[in-house]
Amino acid sequence: MSWHDVLFMHWPAPEGWLRSLIPPSLELDSFDGSAWLGVVPFTMSGVRPRFLPGVPWLSNFPEINLRTYVTRNGKPGVWFFSLDAHNPVAVRLARATFSLPYFDARMSSRSSGDGIDYKSVRTHKGAAPTRFVGRYRSTGGRFDSGPGTLENFLTERYCLYSADGKGRVRRGEIHHEMWPLEGAEVEVEEMEMTGQIGVTLPRTEPVIHLARRLDVVAWTPRRIDP
Repeated sequence: MSWHDVLFMHWPAPEGWLRSLIPPSLELDSFDGSAWLGVVPFTMSGVRPRFLPGVPWLSNFPEINLRTYVTRNGKPGVWFFSLDAHNPVAVRLARATFSLPYFDARMSSRSSGDGIDYKSVRTHKGAAPTRFVGRYRSTGGRFDSGPGTLENFLTERYCLYSADGKGRVRRGEIHHEMWPLEGAEVEVEEMEMTGQIGVTLPRTEPVIHLARRLDVVAWTPRRIDP
């Protein structure tokens, strides 16, 4: 699959805000003493099982996720609090196969001038509401993040962690090249992404990066808790 027009928005967050929200067998990952919360809108294409062709109505759709970063036995990865997607079939497959908290949403992502107009409103029955409306664009200056930098910490993650219905942790491996990052500007009209976890985003400006495209291979998570 491929990820397009990926906007990373990150805020430092006290570990005490997030510790109770992840399984005890995972450790919150921190940079300079802070855990981090990320809101990441993008568009997916070519989503399909390996060795099978893509199906346009299933394989291409916008997604926005709320995340933090964790480790298990020294292996850093991503923990998703939620993933909203504009594809009800993909939502149900991902919930069943990956044990990930996917939710139905009404979404659009459109190129307009030199930027992306993005809108997401959760429609999942019985779920807490989320909403993001904004516009973002590249400011240029493409670069690869270097080891030990904040950019590297926030983006170069090669696995995800999730928990099944019994709370047992699973890990799914992810393969991709380094993120081709660029500077970015974002104008947020509406954003309510963290009420679902009982956290309010800091009032500080987020750390922002953009990537135009990245090809990704992801494996089905396997249980690592007994």
